Amino acid sequence: MSRYRKVAAFWLCGLLFSTWLAASQWLGPREGPPARSGMQVSFLAADFRNGGVVGVYRSFERAAKMLGWQVHAVDGRGDPVEIQRLAAQILKGNPDGVVLGGFDPQVLGGLVDNFKARKIALVGWHAGDNPGPSDKLFSNITSDPLQVADLAVEYAMRDGPIGVVIFTDSQFAIATSKTERMAKRLQQCTQCRLLSIEDVPISAAGKNMDERVRSLQRRFGSEWTHTLAINDVYFDHINVPLNALGRKDVRNISAGDGSAKALGRILSGLSQQVATVAEPLGVQGWQLVDELNRAFAGAPASQFVSAPLLITPAVLQESEDLSIELDFNHEDAYLRLWRQAE
Repeated sequence: MSRYRKVAAFWLCGLLFSTWLAASQWLGPREGPPARSGMQVSFLAADFRNGGVVGVYRSFERAAKMLGWQVHAVDGRGDPVEIQRLAAQILKGNPDGVVLGGFDPQVLGGLVDNFKARKIALVGWHAGDNPGPSDKLFSNITSDPLQVADLAVEYAMRDGPIGVVIFTDSQFAIATSKTERMAKRLQQCTQCRLLSIEDVPISAAGKNMDERVRSLQRRFGSEWTHTLAINDVYFDHINVPLNALGRKDVRNISAGDGSAKALGRILSGLSQQVATVAEPLGVQGWQLVDELNRAFAGAPASQFVSAPLLITPAVLQESEDLSIELDFNHEDAYLRLWRQAE
């Protein structure tokens, strides 16, 4: 892959969304409190090996630092016990706000009430299956998981008669929501057969994938034509064992999150992954800062829900001649919002 392609693959997700946003009217919030400076915030990541978590954190960090906030980030490495331990440490530091990056607040148990008792604002990214406020979070930032699932499964259905394996992680409510939606759609499709739902933790996606693929091949053989997954991470590890079995015909489609690795695979055309449903991680990172800012001011959540985008080889090929410099339309919109409120 050329140097240009590597750079383009890394930045293309942001580029596509920036181009999309620039070409349309800004659909995000237009009213809100002025930006507060000097706040201390923590980002508790479920697992920084997850490209989606990394992408949204980078955007969040950029926005927060532009407001003069101090940002503290920690990595739970996919371990609920470690996430709880880190949350307890964060609580001792008494920050103004905390982002739960990629896990359900139930993982924290009673610590959620402790954060609330100290009036520490809690917002989440993919911290549940529904966007917006909840009894535990000031707001949860995510695209509609049902829309994400529909985009992925409908792309697979275009291929006619298909036999599908779904990879999911039942630890996460959003993953379960996507999986149930995809399974329902497949069961309603007369040309589709749902072969298996494989419950594999995202943090363990790289472990025993060879054995898992061999087992699926023994069970279903050529009936297995497509793989759907709730995250690109599964497809980071599935190509080698599929190739070893001579199954280059299996088509892989991800219902989230549009990682840099996934974009590179799809752009190159050298992988069985043929599509991903990407979320606008840049927009969502800035929204996390905006929601925290609203919480600090005692204002209500924005209720803004960003739309996902189906990224296919055709989309990437059509975008290759575009400049890889990001438009940052969402950044301008949020900065105008925060400044005009002053």
